[in-house]
Amino acid sequence: MAATEFAARYNFPTEFDGTTLDGTGQTIAIIELGGGFGSSDLQAFFREIGVPTPKVSAISVDHAGNHPTTADSADGEVMLDIEVAGAVVPKANIAVYFAPNNGDKGFIDAISAAVHDAQRKPSVISISWGGPEVSTDQQGINAYHELFAAAGAMGVTVCIASGDHGTADEDSAHWDGKIHVDHPAGDDLVLGCGGTQIDGGQDAVWNDGTPFDVNMPGGGGWASGGGISEVFAVPPYQANAKLPVSIDSEKPGRGVPDIAMSATNYFTRVDNSEGASGGTSAVAPLMAALVARLNQAKKKNVGFLNPFLYANAGKGVMHDVTSGTNAIKNTIKGYSAGSGWDACTGLGTPDGTAILNHLP
Repeated sequence: MAATEFAARYNFPTEFDGTTLDGTGQTIAIIELGGGFGSSDLQAFFREIGVPTPKVSAISVDHAGNHPTTADSADGEVMLDIEVAGAVVPKANIAVYFAPNNGDKGFIDAISAAVHDAQRKPSVISISWGGPEVSTDQQGINAYHELFAAAGAMGVTVCIASGDHGTADEDSAHWDGKIHVDHPAGDDLVLGCGGTQIDGGQDAVWNDGTPFDVNMPGGGGWASGGGISEVFAVPPYQANAKLPVSIDSEKPGRGVPDIAMSATNYFTRVDNSEGASGGTSAVAPLMAALVARLNQAKKKNVGFLNPFLYANAGKGVMHDVTSGTNAIKNTIKGYSAGSGWDACTGLGTPDGTAILNHLP
């Protein structure tokens, strides 16, 4: 399905005070660590789904750039991000920041370029990249955190995918056998975006039900990332969310994710190849597109949404997801969905129109 159908599913507002909410006047920043996009692919994709092609620009960071190659490369991530956000807010400017995938440096520099871009002034940043918290040292953790604080101070919302391999947070070929929370989604100044799948019309935790197996295509074990941070303490906005302790350390910490939406069956086009894609990588740009609509409606940046979402979760702005688990079958234990916040789908799925109606 095109992302427009998921926007309708989660009741994204379509107009406000007589204005069509299509992203006009908004810029979405997308962070990429490799890959690229082709204009002809984008034009063909948006023509097929019946949506105007958005204005997409590539920004080079640390001498990296827009270098599309083949459909099985990082191009898949780049195109998914652009096509999801662009489908939902086609009149927004999509600014794609390309940095080298060289550990924290390129990643941090790309986020910094987006946060401090005085020319394009993004109002929301979408990030679908990340890795286990333990892969970044304290100095790196602090550097990301300072950038997210700067973004918050400027009213820029940061939406980050929570990972695609449950509590392992690594694929089968690279997994160290331990439980991890994804960073930077685990930072307490960002909006962590988890995944659901639609079972019998209802959202449940995204989990393909396969164990890790390096011999099967894709390696198996696809599920919504989530858990309790080993690095960040419980933030004030989660104080009343009844977070569990970590199933690994049995210590409290920041809970991930904050929200979730469908992570399956997104129609995409990558290097002339069309098919279904997804993962929490699709949820971050979908949420970023909702934020762009909210900003357009309010004529101001809504900024860091977490305190608002947690304070108003019981007022219809979120729909609780109560079934499923992000444990990987026969591989690693995980968390189960249940009433209230959980470490697979957070507060649940957002109701975009209710959020708009409750925003101050």
